[in-house]
Amino acid sequence: MTRDEQQAILAIALMAAFADGDKHDREREEVRAVADALAAAGEVNLPSLYRQVLTKAVTIESEAAKLGSQELRQLAYEMALGVCDADGARDDTERGFLEQLQRELGLDPADATILAEQIDAVVEAPLDRPSQSTLSEAELDRTVLNAAILNGALELLPDSLATMAIIPLQMRLVYRIGQSYGYELDQAHVREFIAVAGVGLTGQYLEQAAVRLVGGLLRKVGGRMLGGAGRQAASSAMSFATTWALGQLARRYYAGGRSLDAAMLKQTFAGLLDEAKAVQQQYLPQIQQRANTLDLNQLMQSLRA
Repeated sequence: MTRDEQQAILAIALMAAFADGDKHDREREEVRAVADALAAAGEVNLPSLYRQVLTKAVTIESEAAKLGSQELRQLAYEMALGVCDADGARDDTERGFLEQLQRELGLDPADATILAEQIDAVVEAPLDRPSQSTLSEAELDRTVLNAAILNGALELLPDSLATMAIIPLQMRLVYRIGQSYGYELDQAHVREFIAVAGVGLTGQYLEQAAVRLVGGLLRKVGGRMLGGAGRQAASSAMSFATTWALGQLARRYYAGGRSLDAAMLKQTFAGLLDEAKAVQQQYLPQIQQRANTLDLNQLMQSLRA
């Protein structure tokens, strides 16, 4: 995959992030911060792409034309779907954007529909079956750790659907913790809790997918994996840390009667995220072992069940 092809796919992903035309300032800042962070890490010139997308200097047509192979065109469509769905089900404007993208990429409408249905099933999966069980603190600790290990393992798999599963799993974790403390939550509340903590759902997906794309980790192209273990490990560590910190934050928030305000939630999460990076190193062997035994199709079925 050439640098031009990488940037074309990322430009399409950024266009998808702003396709609804109704991004709040918080969401725009979140995407801009992702662009700056990836540029600082030497990944790709996302800040330049960000500006070009906002000023409409690049178009779906211009970027689709840079993708010569069918595999790369499908990958671009998968990433655009993931970005549109990261913060919830697609609206009419996003559907219109994706329909135009599918035409410009020359994808079979039936194949595009099947892929969209697969991702919809994951994004719209129920949080969980209601349960009145209250977990002990030790059980909650294991629940958070197991969720973090699973999400870290997902980032070691060469499939874009693996990245798509991370956000629903984080939402289920927050839901289960809130339920254990006596709070019945819905998807809107859980999404808002995660966003207030400082984890923008669109930005999180975009960052994870971009790191994997630049490392060539999203799929096999031409029969071989592109990229190396370094970026794969970085992507996995980010997923583990975010999930662990969210779980620990949810424990403090619901155990304390939801008394933390937005500023305190954000500050506490930032501290927990730093702590999580050290925790991740302790559990790296378990993350790798989980990835080796993880059946992605079975996991997707359990999310949709």
